Amino acid sequence: MSRYETVIGLEVHAQLKTQTKIFCSCSTKFGNAPNENVCPVCSGMPGVLPVLNEKVPEYATKMGLATDCEINLKSVFARKNYFYPDLPKGYQISQFELPICEHGHIDIEVSDGKKTIGVTRIHMEEDAGKNIHSAADNASFVDLNRTGVPLIEIVSEPDMRSAEEAVAYLKVIRSILLYLGICDGNLEEGSFRCDANISVRPYGQKEFGTRAELKNLNSFKHVQKSIEYEVDRQIDLIEDGEEVVQETRLYNADKGTTHSMRSKEEAHDYRYFPDPDLVPLVLEQAWVEKWRSELPELPGGKRVRFMDEYKLADYDAALLTGDLAVAEYFEATARAYGGETKKVSNWVVGELLPFCNDSETEACDCKLSPEKMAGLLKLVDDGTISVKIGKDIFRDLCESGDDPAKYVKAKGLVQMSDSGELEAMVDQVIAANPKEVEAYKGGKTKLISFFMGQVMRLSKGQANPGVVTKIIQDKLS
Repeated sequence: MSRYETVIGLEVHAQLKTQTKIFCSCSTKFGNAPNENVCPVCSGMPGVLPVLNEKVPEYATKMGLATDCEINLKSVFARKNYFYPDLPKGYQISQFELPICEHGHIDIEVSDGKKTIGVTRIHMEEDAGKNIHSAADNASFVDLNRTGVPLIEIVSEPDMRSAEEAVAYLKVIRSILLYLGICDGNLEEGSFRCDANISVRPYGQKEFGTRAELKNLNSFKHVQKSIEYEVDRQIDLIEDGEEVVQETRLYNADKGTTHSMRSKEEAHDYRYFPDPDLVPLVLEQAWVEKWRSELPELPGGKRVRFMDEYKLADYDAALLTGDLAVAEYFEATARAYGGETKKVSNWVVGELLPFCNDSETEACDCKLSPEKMAGLLKLVDDGTISVKIGKDIFRDLCESGDDPAKYVKAKGLVQMSDSGELEAMVDQVIAANPKEVEAYKGGKTKLISFFMGQVMRLSKGQANPGVVTKIIQDKLS
């Protein structure tokens, strides 16, 4: 067991789902031609003035309310000064001393139980542009389309002690953002990404160790792997008598390693000061209460309701409510099915989620609609098809969107339930396996699964298992 304790704090950057940028009317649409969504304001031309997008403080406040933050009715925009090619003004408009939200928390669940993680602050800021490095042209290009896209930065307390806890925290934060409808949570496009601050210290030591910051992690897998590598790297340095250097590092996914990007700047090196072009933002309490009343049912509340209303286990409810699209798919299927909700849960968790993960498809984009999913379950219930056939054809139905009843009929998959036909198959299997028959009669009753398998092979998987089981038991008793 390691003698060292890991300390992790995360800074999550979430792009807000506004139609225009935070301080100008340029589009926030992703994927446009380079430098198409640019104007004099977001490109930093002299003499221009920023005008705040009113949706940004609304969305930031809603995230604060959803994470039990204190909402500061007065907050101040500040200039964060640093120089990089994708930052045309030479500074980023952010918030520093007076952010819009502070002192919140969320609850996560990991293998050793539940844990509360503090949220230090949530503040509004503008995104930077994007540098594009071309080896073919031996040049770097700057795309300013992303410059000025509104962000909220969600800064956690250093309360996480493992990569598992960090990933669990990120998943809860992303889930809340999706439930609120204020961020699309797309990790590949960079609209949900994080920086991880990591240090280690001997167990029992109160002081934090020297931390390294891992920048721009945009997948849960990369967060997990990069933190695990970084923790091992720092422990090895300490064990070898070397010092951990405070710095910013990048994760190389191909090699599974981190490498130094630059020495870590302290906050004062950014020379924060209030933005002279933006007056302090003052919210009215009535606005905050209105936004509070508009909050949807959040993941935690939905999880409790699923356990109460649908009589689901905590584990199943957590899986179903972790993603809003999955939760809505489950409820729509349950309504259309009208039967045992545990069965619906089993199929969503056991079949739909693996399909979505493998195909990188959202539940809401699955071609097998909740109504058709309910139809498939009813075909299993009434004996038209077996559970096995239902699971075998599930992915085909998800990809094609075909009506399950028509699909089963067209493929000749209707389950055989005629006792006379099945009895003939059982007789054939018994006659072909005399040794197994003797063993079964001698007390090895588990061999019934062998006989069942032989009959299913003969019937090409279409025999009704319940009817076959009874025939076999009657024949061999």
